[in-house]
Amino acid sequence: MIKDNIKEINKRIKNACKKAGREPGDITIIGITKGVDPYTISEALVHGIRDIGENRVHEVQKKRLSVMPGFKWHMVGHLQTNKVKDAIEVFEFIHSVDSLELARKIDKEAQKAGKTIDILLQVNTSGEEAKYGVRPEEVSNMLREISVLSGVKVKGLMTITPLAEDPETVRPYLRSLREIAEKIKEEAIPNVEMEFLSMGMSQDFEVAVEEGANMLRIGTALFKE
Repeated sequence: MIKDNIKEINKRIKNACKKAGREPGDITIIGITKGVDPYTISEALVHGIRDIGENRVHEVQKKRLSVMPGFKWHMVGHLQTNKVKDAIEVFEFIHSVDSLELARKIDKEAQKAGKTIDILLQVNTSGEEAKYGVRPEEVSNMLREISVLSGVKVKGLMTITPLAEDPETVRPYLRSLREIAEKIKEEAIPNVEMEFLSMGMSQDFEVAVEEGANMLRIGTALFKE
């Protein structure tokens, strides 16, 4: 099952890359494993998935004991400041930094642990009040403040699009993130890289690839029955 799902996802990514003039090898699939058992997660590893995303710290704390070694763990859900110490023990990459307060807390705990944590700044490109993320007009100033922190390394941007039956309806929000990243690149802020754009999920990842995503957060399409 997982093997066939991965094959189909890769086929769709390849087609989207061809349309956009991109290379499929530049795309990282992050398997979103909320509610997925350790055995099934391990099966994904066997068939080529190397990156796993979780929404909650305590879920990873439990699963890491039973899942095959070899994954890179990504925090993709909202991270509360009181969970940061635990988070940096289990996650290598945090996608959902949505405030200066959170960035500073990660920096503080990372320095205590002797680590530098890769992070993405989460941007609310859709403007939905229910979604976390920095407003697009705040991104540059926020990154300049984060750039002075030595315990974190900004590697790019992340956004979560609205759920939609037609993926074309979310294209503007995906394009907006790419355009923001391009502007930030031009600013050349020290300690800030725009290496990764984390956007696109099961329902819209092909459009995300066309708009420049190189980290796709895929759960349902990967682990569905």
